[in-house]
Amino acid sequence: MDLKCPVKAREGDFIESVDGLIFDVKGLVHPPDRIIAYVRYVESSMGNRVRGDRRYLKVYSLSERENLLRSRYPHYIHYNEVFGEWLESVPLNLAVKHYQPIQKTMEIFKGDQQDKVKADLRDFIEELHDATSISVGNIGVSGSVLVDLHTTNSDIDIIIYGRNNCITAYNELRLLLSERRRGFSPFDRDDLKNLYNFRSRDTLMPFKEFCFHESRKAFQGKFHGRAFFVRFVVDWSEIDERYGDRTYRDVGYARIKAVIEDDSNSIFTPCSYRIFNVKVLEGKCNERLLDEIVSFRGRFCDQARKGESIIAQGKVERVIGRDGSEHYRIVLGNQPSDFMIIEGIS
Repeated sequence: MDLKCPVKAREGDFIESVDGLIFDVKGLVHPPDRIIAYVRYVESSMGNRVRGDRRYLKVYSLSERENLLRSRYPHYIHYNEVFGEWLESVPLNLAVKHYQPIQKTMEIFKGDQQDKVKADLRDFIEELHDATSISVGNIGVSGSVLVDLHTTNSDIDIIIYGRNNCITAYNELRLLLSERRRGFSPFDRDDLKNLYNFRSRDTLMPFKEFCFHESRKAFQGKFHGRAFFVRFVVDWSEIDERYGDRTYRDVGYARIKAVIEDDSNSIFTPCSYRIFNVKVLEGKCNERLLDEIVSFRGRFCDQARKGESIIAQGKVERVIGRDGSEHYRIVLGNQPSDFMIIEGIS
């Protein structure tokens, strides 16, 4: 299936390029001629992921991904004037296939699955549908299964689309995990230790704080013994920003203390938190105009709740609207030193 331009891609989709690279799409807003996406799989005779007669390596950390592209495929990195930074992206004229999670769901439900991972995915979706009445047409399959590069130990990687569907699913998952019903169970300490070891490759945090935050998140856990992760993505009609509506400029790096004023967008990817009572602990930024923390990485979803006092560290961006309005935000996830924790849990 060759790509036809223009391409409407969003968080959780994958794009395959003419160079045999497979990228996972980041965010909801993209330039007209490129898709912002990070390389995930690369063809290699040393790879342990097999599809047909080709082998692929999975590239994990952000630094590994960037180093691979800069050294071998620099045309997939460009400076974006709107976002004010160098970004990994796929030019539309180099994209050959667009993998969409909802289409993969339909594919899995069509056949008699002999593949154990896909069978578990189908069961997961059926259980979630039965518990919430969310249409299967609003549930997508992402991750390695989406591009048929999974292994027998692969996780269940699900996306729920639509704000109301996402909130409904999150609340139900919280119940399913706490009550251990329908095959759902929360991560135990060993699971959290394994997750910590994996995450600490490019996100540093003390283990105690990590366990506190991760153990209260209801979008991850186990389903019949297999790890699952659910991402929540707003629907197309709910995206309130078009490319170029705002411009973003890096103005430094800072550690701040603040209180969460609004966490209503905290479970979504990308996630955001409105903050107040901001105090800059290290670095320089405008405390008065700094009112938001955002991240394009799922690991920072549901990291803090309304009313909680937090300490966060990350890149400071100045956000300028078309009308000249401006505010500042902290962006989490670009550097291993980025974090957000509840104050006083150490």
